[in-house]
Amino acid sequence: MPPAIVGHEGPLAGQRFPLGDKSLTFGRRGDNSVVITSERASRFHAEVLPESEHYVVHDRGSRNGTLVNGKRVTSHVLRPGDVITIGGETFRFEAFDDSETIMDATLLQTFRRAVPSVEPGQVLRVTISGGGPVGLSLALLLDHLMGERVAITMYDGRWTLDGSRVVWKNAAQGNNRRQQVVTIQSRQYLNLPEAVQARLFTPEAYTEMWPTGPDSIRGRNPRNIRIAYIEDTLLEMANEKPGRIRLVPERFDPEKHHDTVVLDHVLAICEGGRSRTREHFTDKFGQADKSIYSLDGRHVQDVVLGLRVKSDLSDPMTVLLTVAQNRFLLNALRGEGFLNMRLTDEEAREVIGIDPVRHVFEECVASNPCLMARNEDGDFHCSTHRTLFLPALVRGSALWKRAKEGLVFFGVAEENVSAVTAFRLDMVQRPRFTAQLYSPTPATPGTYGFLLGDAANAIHFWPGRGLNSGLASSISLAQTLNRNWRGRAFRDADFIRHEAAMSMLQYRHKSRAWNAMVTTDEHGVTRAIKDKIAQGIEESGPGRDAGGNTGGNTDRNADRNADIDALMERLRQIRDRLSARIAGMPDDATIAEHLRRLKSETLRTLVVSGAWETLIVGGEEVDIDIFDRPADAPERPLVARYADTPVGKAAPEKSSDPISPG
Repeated sequence: MPPAIVGHEGPLAGQRFPLGDKSLTFGRRGDNSVVITSERASRFHAEVLPESEHYVVHDRGSRNGTLVNGKRVTSHVLRPGDVITIGGETFRFEAFDDSETIMDATLLQTFRRAVPSVEPGQVLRVTISGGGPVGLSLALLLDHLMGERVAITMYDGRWTLDGSRVVWKNAAQGNNRRQQVVTIQSRQYLNLPEAVQARLFTPEAYTEMWPTGPDSIRGRNPRNIRIAYIEDTLLEMANEKPGRIRLVPERFDPEKHHDTVVLDHVLAICEGGRSRTREHFTDKFGQADKSIYSLDGRHVQDVVLGLRVKSDLSDPMTVLLTVAQNRFLLNALRGEGFLNMRLTDEEAREVIGIDPVRHVFEECVASNPCLMARNEDGDFHCSTHRTLFLPALVRGSALWKRAKEGLVFFGVAEENVSAVTAFRLDMVQRPRFTAQLYSPTPATPGTYGFLLGDAANAIHFWPGRGLNSGLASSISLAQTLNRNWRGRAFRDADFIRHEAAMSMLQYRHKSRAWNAMVTTDEHGVTRAIKDKIAQGIEESGPGRDAGGNTGGNTDRNADRNADIDALMERLRQIRDRLSARIAGMPDDATIAEHLRRLKSETLRTLVVSGAWETLIVGGEEVDIDIFDRPADAPERPLVARYADTPVGKAAPEKSSDPISPG
């Protein structure tokens, strides 16, 4: 066997890079022989050259240096068993040629145990059910890390064939594309392959309206990007790898595809919160627990009305108004996005469509959910069920009047509302995310199943992190499979780190989301925020209309002014915290003038809804990289896990800065 550099610990573990009469280069740049994605690696970090019947590793002026057996070197003649560390990843020099011997037998045995070779033809077979951003990210990560060592098959019923390419179905084909804007944290997008980052984050495709926070690393801001654009870009990249990623435009059926999946090593379930495949394997993954997200024995559920809008407000004003209250949330890309309105239980019952021909009611807008786009008559129409959005048709609808107040709050002209939808949001606690679905037999390898994305952790999007949790789960699984695949059947022990990472993600992100669903009242009692909003509507007082008009009563005008003063004080405090990181914050006069446009009932509900509970949701984030760090690598200080630049040096666990949604 020819001499080779072999990945020991890190994403490239197990990969062999044969040495010959040409140089072997290492670095982040894509044209290196060994591409290292870690930001700790330089673009052209090091190389191994054949010199005088030896192989010599040379550091090429890298920022963080090249280590051999733990010592920094500029050049070093390699001997069998030498451990090379580059950008946090470790490699070993293997020279099992006839002319090479290793005098230390113990070292030889240890080396052979640490880096077993993959037998020819032993390819990791992976099936992915669900072709959204999480499933596509997993496929591209595995292809990037493992190359020819992996074969991937992906299923999604929302795809169709366009010639030889697989594309997303359109609305006429029964697929309403998601136009929502999501916020991806730098902790996640910097773990994606550089090629994926380059294709996703073109200048016109994203904005950075949210400030850095505890989940920001290396001083990089969260990035707002449209989810349909992510889906299009990742699917396009998967189409470009037909030899290693097979795209099947049909819904995955665990019964129909049993005979093929039982021959695979991995089934990754990325179908979303209503995954049928997950339910098929409930006996393997266990029953979900609703009780932890319940109050007084009732599972807490939020219903959110989503309006697709174009806002005229600046990003700094949008951020300020969003984090100051819990009734409305605008997540946008250059002003275009969805204005989300948290509903009371009474309001949620109004979210229905009506068939104008048959005069029957449909709950499609909230139950499926369907997107009702505005037609030429100005009505919101569901093309799937042929229904119209009832609240916008009813002149006396309290819900629609309050929704229009949200438009005023975020500077949206009524003609700039182009669609309406709704979401039902709740959470459950899952007992496990990894399970052996089929045991190995003489003819089958034993198939392990994994819950990823919303199939694992469906998260309330108010504080965000839904897609971020999904991306983190795909990053963790890709690194785990790459590290542990040795051409033999997997064991439970191979997935201890991944299961730990998934449990941490569930605890961290769902505890944050729970605190976006509930609050503590003045008596220390936990209450749903939607019930506080209902209280605010009730406190608007008898005699007011649904818009909260006061009719000139002196006492009620005093209450209105008190609510404006309370909101002004809250907004000032938030503005003072954020102004150092967000330029262009509005002054007092601008804010006060804006608030005076709102009706009294709206002001009251904004006050009682409370501000985002950023002290609770702030703090340490889940660092997936710690599970892929070599066991003998020095532990980074706590602060370094948040950022490597002065922007992130403040102790996040004591921060009151708002957490940007994701």
